[in-house]
Amino acid sequence: MQYRKLGKTGMMVSEISLGCEHLQGKEYDLIRTVIDAALASGINFLDVFMSEPNVRTNIGKALEGRRESVIIQGHIGSCWVDGQYTVSRKPEEYVAGFEDLLKRLQTDYIDVGMLHFVDKETDWDALAESDMMRYALDLKEKGVIRAIGMSSHDPVTAKKAVESGYIDVLMFSLNPAYDLVPKERDMVGVFAEVLEGKKQNFTGLTLEPARAALYRVCEERGVAITVMKALAMGTLLSAERSPLGVALTEAQCIQYALSRPAVAAVMVGMQRISDVENAAAYWTLPEEERDPSEVLASLGMFHAEGRCMYCNHCLPCPAKLDIAAVNKYLDLVELDRRPADSVKQHYLVLGNTAEDCLQCGDCETRCPFGVPVVERMERAAAVFGK
Repeated sequence: MQYRKLGKTGMMVSEISLGCEHLQGKEYDLIRTVIDAALASGINFLDVFMSEPNVRTNIGKALEGRRESVIIQGHIGSCWVDGQYTVSRKPEEYVAGFEDLLKRLQTDYIDVGMLHFVDKETDWDALAESDMMRYALDLKEKGVIRAIGMSSHDPVTAKKAVESGYIDVLMFSLNPAYDLVPKERDMVGVFAEVLEGKKQNFTGLTLEPARAALYRVCEERGVAITVMKALAMGTLLSAERSPLGVALTEAQCIQYALSRPAVAAVMVGMQRISDVENAAAYWTLPEEERDPSEVLASLGMFHAEGRCMYCNHCLPCPAKLDIAAVNKYLDLVELDRRPADSVKQHYLVLGNTAEDCLQCGDCETRCPFGVPVVERMERAAAVFGK
């Protein structure tokens, strides 16, 4: 297992992590077995969004005596009301729901307190100045949560939240299909059309601009992304069910997510030992079996603009450049119109910078997306200087 910084929180999390939602409805013995296998594989990060009491109790029981060995992402606003799950903004419900989470997990703190399911700009506007936000800030000040997070499926809403400065961690739905579908199209409708047999055309599409902008602003501000829906509920594993019209493997979906800016961990849903084994096997596979580039390039993905995917398949570089990182910072200036001076401090931390480029062009022969790397290194050197 490999680990990444969870943004600016100071925590280190396993790149492949455990999404616990599929454990709901399972017996304790199975839940214990899955959690044991996950921890044994090196997974140290769990997402618990479910409000159903039994699954919370069973996860807490399975973690008994091992709380300090895991990092928990728990949700505020995911509530159990009248015997069913509900998203609530009522203080009496979300406070009771969070206190119930602490009690059932047998802990007095949650590492990431995730403001649950914020999917519209109006939702965020209301939340930003609400009692619920003040509650989360108070929990953080008291050490009951170590960081404030938010879960969302909408890039515009998520970006607005990140730019507010309140959010340390963003849980976001991320995969190649989601990244390609134009913002004006309804994702649910796209998948419905696929199931009806209507072929989708992704040829020549580029990374959806709102999503690209979100990933870059998270990178710039040190806000970690934890990924949900990396497999699009398994549909990306089937050519017949995927909007892309081709099948990706689980490892390719994980690799794609991990290559996006600011991503710290991919939350993989696991409900049996084989799920843990399959996810953990990612690290044992040869690079060519994990790499989705050939499949995505076959769709014409990003070729229209030669847009950098930050995948670093252009490496190794004889000048030891982190080419993807240089391109991220250049995009912040050129695409997001960030002041160069505000980005330069991050750029200079790289050590070797674009001025060190030897212009050998080897990187361009390896790039699957036709990026003019040498030209971009020249532009970065001109933008950032020394």
